Amino acid sequence: MPAMSQDESLTVPLIVDEEQHRLRYKLGDVESNGNHISEGTTSFLKTIFNGLNALSGVGILSTPYAVASGGWLSLIFLFTIAISTFYSGLLIKRCMEVDSNIRTYPDIGERAFGSKGRGLISIFMYVELYLVATGFLILEGDNLQNLFPNVDIEVAGFHIGGKQSFVILVALIILPTIWLDNLSILSYVSASGVLASAIILGSIFCAGAFDGVGFHEKGKLLHLDGIPTAVSLYAFCYCAHPVFPTLYTSMKKKHQFSNVLLICFVICTFSYSSMAIIGYKMFGSGVQSQVTLNLPTGKLSSKMAIYTTLFNPISKYALMVTPIVNATKNWFPWSCNKKPFTILISTTILISTVIVALAVPFFGYLMSLVGAFLSVTASIILPCLCYLKISGSLRRLGYEMVVIWGIILLGVTVVIFGTYTSLLQIVGHL
Repeated sequence: MPAMSQDESLTVPLIVDEEQHRLRYKLGDVESNGNHISEGTTSFLKTIFNGLNALSGVGILSTPYAVASGGWLSLIFLFTIAISTFYSGLLIKRCMEVDSNIRTYPDIGERAFGSKGRGLISIFMYVELYLVATGFLILEGDNLQNLFPNVDIEVAGFHIGGKQSFVILVALIILPTIWLDNLSILSYVSASGVLASAIILGSIFCAGAFDGVGFHEKGKLLHLDGIPTAVSLYAFCYCAHPVFPTLYTSMKKKHQFSNVLLICFVICTFSYSSMAIIGYKMFGSGVQSQVTLNLPTGKLSSKMAIYTTLFNPISKYALMVTPIVNATKNWFPWSCNKKPFTILISTTILISTVIVALAVPFFGYLMSLVGAFLSVTASIILPCLCYLKISGSLRRLGYEMVVIWGIILLGVTVVIFGTYTSLLQIVGHL
């Protein structure tokens, strides 16, 4: 039996009948008797770890700053973006169910809009993942330099500053993890990243509750001028959608992917909102872009949060660059299955991100631009547009279509105002 038809997989409203659709797809998958291109090997639990690792990124450190920028009421946008990105993640799943040949995010764009759709999604997807991975290296260099400000290295007559040497050192530590092209193996690395996020949240709470910082700041209800910055940072927290097709393809039981998304989004949204509230109550309007920079360095809980923050990006780097490595391998079909060639590609990508991390100034301000422009486009707008085109809903008027167009409108608004505000901030610091 061929893969599920378009009518079977897409005409049932997702909001109302997702459970019925899940059961029907399971039956269809059983009846297909293994006609898919390849079966995944990653279990339900391991896929949850990979999904949590992709979603629970370094954005958690900036949520208190986001609340300080927009006020307490800006948390409404955090939950709005969480719901919108969860829903768009479900749309990605349903698009992939249409055709078993769809295995990557760009494949979805090609199924919807042809080669132009593939090219557009590829640009947004790979640039976003690349910049996020580069941001991990910069974050590591900045934090290590703050911890060890007097480090200087001289090699063969060349002077290497502290931050630059730390970026290179972290890249060497990351190198073995990017050689793991099996997501089932990578899930063990992901599990450590998920644990690191929990430790950071717990350590910062302990710093406020037991180490004399307290939760005394009242904060302000609303900062209208800071809403674009807050929303952009919230959007950056949910920028894992380009990885979702990779996770879906790797799953052994693909019909469970909706449950994976639900668990991941609930846990991560709880973590983000908790960190935002705790950090803002601890430091108020004085909170910095990374809440760990406000912590008293002499306390044990603070040290745990800071050192765990250093570990967290190391565990996530490989998951971010895996789609880029796979896409690059497809350019060389005669060598794509050779392990040494895969190692060469992944190592080359790592070296290039190191070069960008060392060369690009003010990269911290670029993160809000990534959230406003790339993350919103790749995680909200494009999944909705592709689903509407593939499902044929562009010609139908219904409750689900109204919801989807409402999400698209939200995304376009964030792109316009968030990008404009981010560009002003970058120009102001040149």
